Amino acid sequence: MPELPEVETVARTLAPALVGRRVVAVRVRERRLRGGVARSFAARLEGRRLEAVTRRGKYMVVGLDDGRLWLVHLGMTGQLTLAPSDRTARRHDHVVIELDDGRLVTYNDPRRFGRMAVIDATALAAETGAGVDPLDDAFTPETLFALTRARRTPIKALLMDQRRVAGLGNIYTNEILFRAGVRPGRRAARLAREECRRIVAASHLVLAEAIRRGGSSISDYRDGLGREGWFQLDHCVYDRAGEPCPGCRTPIRARVLVGRSTFYCPRCQR
Repeated sequence: MPELPEVETVARTLAPALVGRRVVAVRVRERRLRGGVARSFAARLEGRRLEAVTRRGKYMVVGLDDGRLWLVHLGMTGQLTLAPSDRTARRHDHVVIELDDGRLVTYNDPRRFGRMAVIDATALAAETGAGVDPLDDAFTPETLFALTRARRTPIKALLMDQRRVAGLGNIYTNEILFRAGVRPGRRAARLAREECRRIVAASHLVLAEAIRRGGSSISDYRDGLGREGWFQLDHCVYDRAGEPCPGCRTPIRARVLVGRSTFYCPRCQR
């Protein structure tokens, strides 16, 4: 599933082409996305000028000139890409948006787990989760330490809970906790302030590097211009069970934690 770095990359690659453009046509070919595509979606988006392209957690958020927001979640396999007007239609092209310069923004999603909606600005937190964004200044060691208090859940589960921290998923929690030297199954409430400091610092480093590398193309992910990311080549532990730890050469271990595959070094992470 595309996570914070992938969505941030899509937003950054699309923003120069979208901001200031007007939507002239919306074609919804498949409404059976997550939550359904509302019957009013096309009418709410057609004729609107796109004023800003940002990200909130795992969602791309496009500000419209009437104050509403065009919300996009890529689900497991979604791609939101920009192309010329003569782009050849592909299977699983569910929503096609035509801009006033003739170019097309197409949402393609084989598994249909994505979300496409136009919402009121006041509904944003309810849609995306109210958790702190790891790239916000508010994501500090003190903030994370406060979130962990009285939490019996593993630290990995807390970091993936969009009500607490918005934007992280399975790939990046594995990588962040490895860089921080914290084992994923540790009970959150037992973390010390120093461990929270290391997790926050590792979050900033991992996410910044992943964005610089265009995200992780594990399977379907592409940026807004259809290009693959390359951060998967820099993964230290994710999906590397049995391979030597890059720090100590101990084989990486795998386990299932809160229903998700989890990877860690039994020596470097405590």
